[in-house]
Amino acid sequence: MATIVTPDTLIRWHRRLIALKWTYEAKRVGRPGLMKAIAGLVVRMAQENSSWKTFIRAHWGQVAGADFFTTEVWTPRGLRTYYVLFLIDLKTRRVHFVGATPNPDDSFMAQVARILTDAVDGFLVGHRFLICDRDAKFTARFRLMLKDAGVQLIRTPRQAPNCNAYAERFVLSIKSECLHRMIFFGESSLRRAIQIYVHHYHTERPHQGIGNAVIQREERVAEGEVCCRERLGGLLKHYYRAA
Repeated sequence: MATIVTPDTLIRWHRRLIALKWTYEAKRVGRPGLMKAIAGLVVRMAQENSSWKTFIRAHWGQVAGADFFTTEVWTPRGLRTYYVLFLIDLKTRRVHFVGATPNPDDSFMAQVARILTDAVDGFLVGHRFLICDRDAKFTARFRLMLKDAGVQLIRTPRQAPNCNAYAERFVLSIKSECLHRMIFFGESSLRRAIQIYVHHYHTERPHQGIGNAVIQREERVAEGEVCCRERLGGLLKHYYRAA
């Protein structure tokens, strides 16, 4: 099949199948919408009195964010949804890929909590706060285990992605620069792509939020031939001067 159609055609067919999978009648839940005037007043009050940004800046080096995002993977059983969990250190923008699973149940999240709070190499060592949304996947046992380890879980208000903006921005980056341009066959291909992208994100990609710097800066030379390093078959490219 790949020899008679273009890659763009394959990606387009893949996206259509994903869209068909998630097409269902949405049922409105919750309270009726507020009048625009009241909603605008609420937003104004929140903007004029919010101390969230002040809190983040005051605890900059002790705060991490956590979030899930989904990716569709082709398996012998057909198209399956994988839930990918990651954490991000807000000060440095360093990202930690925790895991990917089609079933993020209570047992999975409990194991995640043990790994993240490990006294030797746990990602949350040195962090006092973890920001996450109110997704039910962040289970009660997960929250309790973090609390016992001295990490306070801060759950964002409902429908407030800006309260976990750094994690949301990483999701946009990895999807637009990598995942949306690939088709995955099996869990291992997804994990490999994420790990390669995270390495690129840390060592090669500049970040505006930290002054266009690289998170893990490698030794560079000022002179020499400009070379190109390709990852994921040329999907990710990095230009550097050879020593």
